[in-house]
Amino acid sequence: MEEALNLLMFAPQRGARIIRKLVSSAVANAEENAGLDVDTLYIKRIYADQGPTLKRWRARALGRATRINKRTSHLTVVLDEE
Repeated sequence: MEEALNLLMFAPQRGARIIRKLVSSAVANAEENAGLDVDTLYIKRIYADQGPTLKRWRARALGRATRINKRTSHLTVVLDEE
């Protein structure tokens, strides 16, 4: 688990910071709520699903309007013990 967090800390991608916070939160929850040993945890699965879409309208020419979809996502991390 520590190796994954270190890789995410120095990754140049913009989303690496968000994923690092998500993984650290999952580890803290597993330790606090389930009483699991942090040293034996590993990432079994991590994925992003489509979340709700916010629908907004933007004014266009001749009194028309165009819909703008502001998409969101749900991030899920599944941890398991070795």
